[in-house]
Amino acid sequence: MVYCLQTVYAAASLCAAEFRRDSGRLRVTSKRIGISSSGLALVLFMVAILGLLASADGHAQPSDIAAPRDRPFHGTIRLDIDARDVSRKMFHVRETLPVQAPGRMTLLYPAWEASSHAPSISAASLAGLVVSAGAQRLEWRRDELDMHAFHVDVPEGIEDITVEFQYVIRPGESLLRRDMVAVQWQRLLLYPAGWYARNIAIQAGVRLPMGLHAVSSLQIEHISGESIGFKATALDALLDAPVLAARHFRSYDLGLPGQPAFRLSLLSDSAEIPELPAQDLADMRRMLEQTHAVFGRAPYGKFEAIVVLSDAFPPGGVEHADAAEIYLPPDYFLDRASQLNNLDLIIHEHVHAWNGRFRVPEGQWTPTPNTEMRNGMLWVYEGQTEFWGRVLAARSGLRSRQETLDKLALDAANVEAMNGRAWKTLRDTANDPIYLTGRAAVWPEWQRRKDYYTEGVLLWLQVDMKLREESAGRYGLDDLARAFYSADIAPGPAPYSFDDLCAALHRLVPIDWASYLLARLDTHRPLVLGGLESAGWRLVYDSEPTDTFLQHEAELGGFDLRHSIGLVVDARGAVLSVMWDSPAYRAGIGPGAVVEAVNGEAFTPEVLLGAIASRAAAPISLHLRDGRDESDVAIDYHGGARYPHLRRISGRADRLSPLLRPRSP
Repeated sequence: MVYCLQTVYAAASLCAAEFRRDSGRLRVTSKRIGISSSGLALVLFMVAILGLLASADGHAQPSDIAAPRDRPFHGTIRLDIDARDVSRKMFHVRETLPVQAPGRMTLLYPAWEASSHAPSISAASLAGLVVSAGAQRLEWRRDELDMHAFHVDVPEGIEDITVEFQYVIRPGESLLRRDMVAVQWQRLLLYPAGWYARNIAIQAGVRLPMGLHAVSSLQIEHISGESIGFKATALDALLDAPVLAARHFRSYDLGLPGQPAFRLSLLSDSAEIPELPAQDLADMRRMLEQTHAVFGRAPYGKFEAIVVLSDAFPPGGVEHADAAEIYLPPDYFLDRASQLNNLDLIIHEHVHAWNGRFRVPEGQWTPTPNTEMRNGMLWVYEGQTEFWGRVLAARSGLRSRQETLDKLALDAANVEAMNGRAWKTLRDTANDPIYLTGRAAVWPEWQRRKDYYTEGVLLWLQVDMKLREESAGRYGLDDLARAFYSADIAPGPAPYSFDDLCAALHRLVPIDWASYLLARLDTHRPLVLGGLESAGWRLVYDSEPTDTFLQHEAELGGFDLRHSIGLVVDARGAVLSVMWDSPAYRAGIGPGAVVEAVNGEAFTPEVLLGAIASRAAAPISLHLRDGRDESDVAIDYHGGARYPHLRRISGRADRLSPLLRPRSP
C-alpha cells in the first residue's frame, strides 16, 4: 500500500489538471508535463481505487457520520437511568433504540451544552459501553475523528438494539451523592445520528436513592417507590429538562394572574429548609411582576425555578426554556446581606426564557447537541440578560438603590481593569467558552475571560441611554425588550441575526446601529463606560470599600488590590493574579508567588493594606517566595487605597435613577 501511494504521488507530481467549463460541463484536460491523457486517467483511476480501499479497510471516514436531517424518526427510544450507585459514584444507563434500517448505525454521545455555549461534555466519563440486539452482542467502533461517535453494524431483521454504559463521576463533580442527585440527561444517553433532536421521541425514567424529592419540568407519568417515569418527549426537550433530587425539599407557587405557573423549589442536601419569610416571597413575586412588565407574556407553559442550597456547587445558574437550575449557598435566604452579588441570579436565568431560549441568536440554536455552535452574539444572549438582572433586581427591591449603584460601580471597575482589551476585543470574548471552558486564566485581566457578561451590562446601559437621548426620553431598552422578545412573534425558538437586532433598534430610533454597536464590540478602549456618564454618573475610587465590594472579595477568596498596586492576594499572602502593566507587574511579581513580608514585617492582610493606605513616599517593599526562589521587590506606588464607587456628575441629569424605578405590570 505504501509503495502504491508513493507511485501515485510521483505520477501526480508530473502532471497537472485544469478544469474547464464547456457547455455547462466540467472537463479535465492534461497539461504539458510529459504525460498522456490515458496516463492521467490511469493516475486518477488509481487515486479513486486507493480511496475505496481506505474506506474499506475498517476505518471510518468523516462522511460515515450522517448529518442531521429534519425528517421523521420512527418509534420511541426508551432510556432508564439508575442513580443509586452512590458509593461507587456512577450512573448506570440502559437504552432501547428502535432501528430505522439495517446496516451502519452511528450513535452519538452529546458534546455541546446550550447553556455553557461550549463542547463541555467529555466522552472520557462514558465507560463500559455494550451494544446488543437481543442475546447477540454487536461490536461497536469509535470514529477515528469524532470521539463522541460510535459505529455499529446492525444485521437484517433487528427491530431495536440495547445500549448499556456507565457514567463515571469525575473528582470535583457533585452530580451523585447520597443526599442529592443531579440527572443531566446530556451526559447519560446516546442517540442515532442523522436526525434533528426535535424529531427523536424518547421516554425516560430514573431510579433514585430512597428518600429523595425530585423536581423537573418534565411531565411525570408514574412514580413507584424510588422509580420515576416521565412521559415521552422530544430529545431536545429532554436535554433541556434536568431532574434534581434532594433529601430536603420545599416549594412555592408564585405564578401571577394571567401568566403561566411559576414554581420556586428549594432543595438542600444538608438541613431542613425553613419556611421562607413573607418578605422573601413578596420580593420574588415583585421580581415576576417587573419581569413581565418588561417582556410581556411568558414564552413557556409553566416554569420551574429549581434552587439548590448547597456548598457542594459554586454559585451559578443554568438556563432552560421552561426551567432554571440555580445554585446558591445554604444560607442564601437566611443571610441576604452576604449575598449582594448573587441577588440577581434567579432573575438572570428567568430572563433567559425570553432572551436566549425563545429568541435565539443565530448560531446558538443547533439541530443536535453534537453540532458546533457559533457564539458571536453572546454579548446579547448573556450581556443583555445580565443588564436586565441588574435593573430588575433594583425594580423589584431585591437590591436597594444604593446596593445597585455599588454593584454597577463594581461592574465598571472590572471593565476598566480588563486591560487585555488592548489586544482582545469584546467581540472576541464571545469565543471564550469554546476554548477556555475548563481552563484557568492565569492572567485574567490580560487574557480576558467571558467579559461579555460584565462589559455587556455597561454596553446595554449605554444603548439604553442612547435610545433615550435620541428619542428625547420616549424610548429605552424596555421598548426594545417588549417588541423584540415578544412571545407573540412566532413559535420558539425564534432565531435572529445581528441585522435583525439593528433593525429592531432602528424602528425605535433611526440611526446607524450597526456602526454604533460594532464600534464598541471592536474597540481597544473602554468606550462602554460612557453609558454611566450619559446617565449622569461617573466611576470614582476612594479609600473605603462598599459592602458589595467586600462580598466580591469573599467570592474571590482574596483581597482585590487591582485598582491600587495591581494584584489579588489571599489571606496567606499567595498572589492569585497580577494586573498587566500595573505597579506590581512592573516590580516583577507574577501569579503564584507568596508574599512573606511587607516593609520588613511578617505578612498579614492588615500589614499590606496599611502599607498601601499610608501613601508613603518610599516604595512598598515585599519579600517573596516562589517555590525555592526568594526575592525582594519594590512596588513604586503611592496612591493609597482605591475602591470603586459611583458619583453624580454635577449639572447633568440623572437618567439612571428613573431606569431603576419599578414599572407598572
